[in-house]
Amino acid sequence: MRRGRIARRGGKARMDDNVPIAFAFTLFAGLSTGIGSALAFFADRTNTRFLAGSLGFSAGVMIYVSFAELLNGARTELAAALGSAAAGDRAAAAAFFVGMALIAVIDNLVPAAENPHEMKKVEEMRPPPKPGAGDRADRLMRTGAVTALVIGIHNFPEGLATFMSTLQDAGIGFSIAAAIAIHNIPEGIAVSVPIFYATGDRRKAFFWSFLSGTTEPLGALAGYLALRRFMTPALSAMVLAGVAGIMVFISLDELLPSAEKYGEHHLSIYGAVAGMAVMAASLLLLA
Repeated sequence: MRRGRIARRGGKARMDDNVPIAFAFTLFAGLSTGIGSALAFFADRTNTRFLAGSLGFSAGVMIYVSFAELLNGARTELAAALGSAAAGDRAAAAAFFVGMALIAVIDNLVPAAENPHEMKKVEEMRPPPKPGAGDRADRLMRTGAVTALVIGIHNFPEGLATFMSTLQDAGIGFSIAAAIAIHNIPEGIAVSVPIFYATGDRRKAFFWSFLSGTTEPLGALAGYLALRRFMTPALSAMVLAGVAGIMVFISLDELLPSAEKYGEHHLSIYGAVAGMAVMAASLLLLA
């Protein structure tokens, strides 16, 4: 069986060399929540066509790279480590669905009313409520703060996905970081809108939005430090298979439904196909 690029380029020394790059990519992906916040402050209207296409594009990138590269590379690496292709396939499949289960559990712990993937539009950025509307302002502030916290929790596995993928292959890691960065832009809007409406303070809204993204690199680094001393080629492959499960779940549960909520069904699908095509072309060029 042909070993995939990720499997061929594995090794602890190679992974350690990529740590600064992995941290930089994860930081970029996480802090793009601030881009969403800035768009909410400076744009007059939400470009729903752009967001729908971009979210679809991100989903296409993440789905294609998960199946074509991460899961496939994990299977070949595990087959070599376990001594048979069948054992490698079973281990990779188990890790894939464990990754899905992890992100699903996190998602189900979030109250539906405060889910960060409830889409917001920049048109909702309005002045703070008039005096006497304190209860509503408090509720909005709480919604924004809890949304920031929830996005922070969600960003832990997303950060791990970006970080571990970059450790194995910086080119693939960059593609995943860019896809997750696009995914984080509307989340930044989701944090900023209720906080600005509650307080009228653009800086406070931007701060909370920006802060929610910092958990992505911090969570990724914490996960890496926890796993590093135990890291073997087989464990690394299991983690990558789990990362593939996380990204497929995010794409199906968050990205494509979010694109649909912006009301641009065909654009989201065209974006997904374009994302898959771009990812396929990049993998072929790097082969």
